[in-house]
Amino acid sequence: MTLKNTTISITLTNEIEWRISDSPVVYSQAIAFMEDRAAQIRAGTAPECIWLLEHPPLYTAGTSADPTELVDPDRFPVYEAGRGGRYTYHGPGQRVAYVMLDLKKRDPDVRKFVQNLEDWVIHTLAQFTVNGERREGRVGIWVRNGAPNNPLTTENKIAAIGVRIRKWVTFHGISINVDPNLSHFEGIVPCGISEHGVTSLWDLGITASLPEVDNALKSSFYKIFEDDSNDH
Repeated sequence: MTLKNTTISITLTNEIEWRISDSPVVYSQAIAFMEDRAAQIRAGTAPECIWLLEHPPLYTAGTSADPTELVDPDRFPVYEAGRGGRYTYHGPGQRVAYVMLDLKKRDPDVRKFVQNLEDWVIHTLAQFTVNGERREGRVGIWVRNGAPNNPLTTENKIAAIGVRIRKWVTFHGISINVDPNLSHFEGIVPCGISEHGVTSLWDLGITASLPEVDNALKSSFYKIFEDDSNDH
């Protein structure tokens, strides 16, 4: 399918198509592309695909979204995402990575796939000297500010994860806050978690560019997912 108003660079590496859009992509167009590509992957007529992009400012509702967590419904457009999870924000300065993989070629294990996504984000952040961490009972990747036992320590979310899997082909994926407007998160309770905040690489003093984050994502991906693929 053809996407409007965006230039996409495409490379094929290790039989995976990498797409990078140079301007924000309309959310409905992204969903339509993922649906179409996932069907082609299942049919064996197109390669697996990783799409790196930004969206215009918007909120998405996952399948577990609670309407009371949409604090300001008139602030930005709200889309039903069809992925797991609750409300999240997408906008400029945030790198979204949509992941369309055939788990039958890798490991048909949903939990392991989500863990691989988490590891992918953690390894990517580590390239910028940021220690991203999992938290039991909390989706996404978190950054701690302060010593573990310090009562003043805070934890903020730097990356979100939301996936959908149909007939073992994945879509949706991850988002990493590089330099978004963090005030835009105030219109929702991000992922249903009100007691912690959000952060970004720039908020942490890491002035990384989106192309630098893209390079880190690409190199980290093969350390995580190709090990998985080579097991099968």
